[in-house]
Amino acid sequence: MYSHEELYTIFSEHFKDQSFSRDPKELYEPIIYALSQKGKRIRPILALMACDLFGEDIQKALPQAVALELLHNFTLIHDDIMDQSPMRHGKDTVFKKWSPGTAILAGDTLYVLAYRYATHADKNILPDILYTFNETALEACEGQQKDLNFERKESITKEDYLEMSRMKTAVLFGASLKIGAIIAHASQKDADLLAGFGTNIGLGFQLMDDLLDLYGEEEIFGKKTGIDIIENKKTFLFVSAIERADEATKEKLRSYYRDGEMEPQQKIKAVEAIFDKLNIQQITQQAIKDYYNKALEQLNQIDSPDANKEMLKRLAYMLIYRKK
Repeated sequence: MYSHEELYTIFSEHFKDQSFSRDPKELYEPIIYALSQKGKRIRPILALMACDLFGEDIQKALPQAVALELLHNFTLIHDDIMDQSPMRHGKDTVFKKWSPGTAILAGDTLYVLAYRYATHADKNILPDILYTFNETALEACEGQQKDLNFERKESITKEDYLEMSRMKTAVLFGASLKIGAIIAHASQKDADLLAGFGTNIGLGFQLMDDLLDLYGEEEIFGKKTGIDIIENKKTFLFVSAIERADEATKEKLRSYYRDGEMEPQQKIKAVEAIFDKLNIQQITQQAIKDYYNKALEQLNQIDSPDANKEMLKRLAYMLIYRKK
């Protein structure tokens, strides 16, 4: 079995060899710029790990691994436009560096390129790969619209938030693993279990993202904390607080999220005080642990030697219990 580090290196070297330089350069330069920013490459690595788990040559999964990385970047470019985010990984976002119109086209083009790579598979498994790829892309778009809808709603339930997070973030984790399993000719049952494992890891990953935004150590986290509160984002922490608070506290919390004039640090401290009073940090940590345990339960049911599953377990732990 390959280690996470080995797969990261194999994929990075392969990805570096792909050419995305075409005309017009005004379209492809932003694409190359977006793809050059170093990320964790989580989704392609998950696809390669799944392929490796069932003993198949990981070279067969490299085109789909590229497709998944391109699909992920398509969502990031479009998300940045919708969120009006000026920075990503410490650099200007594509729409900020070029224009919203160019960024929309760059994202659209990335989706087409992703689909092209996804088709590079044996004809016997191609329908299953494309079905999984397309359903995942569709759910990601639906999840993003739900997220946009939440910006206009004062109240959303925890269930609403988790379903949005599943669609927008977690399904791509699950699909990456499922596509790798399909390439390795795993059984339908094992492919579905692996997808469930990935989806639960993805949900835990998102909740940890929400938690770190407020409670992370800035020196390790690598950016300012409290940004979600400043931007009035209704994260797992917010919806959990609304669920637990009395009516007076709910109204106070909502008023902070309505107030556009409040000094940012004062707002962060006021909201954090409510979260602390309601034990929201501990509740979120428990939810993250629950998703991790659910994921392991599904992984343990897969018909593969326990030793082969070890790398996936390590990666899952690293993703869920990360500090940045």
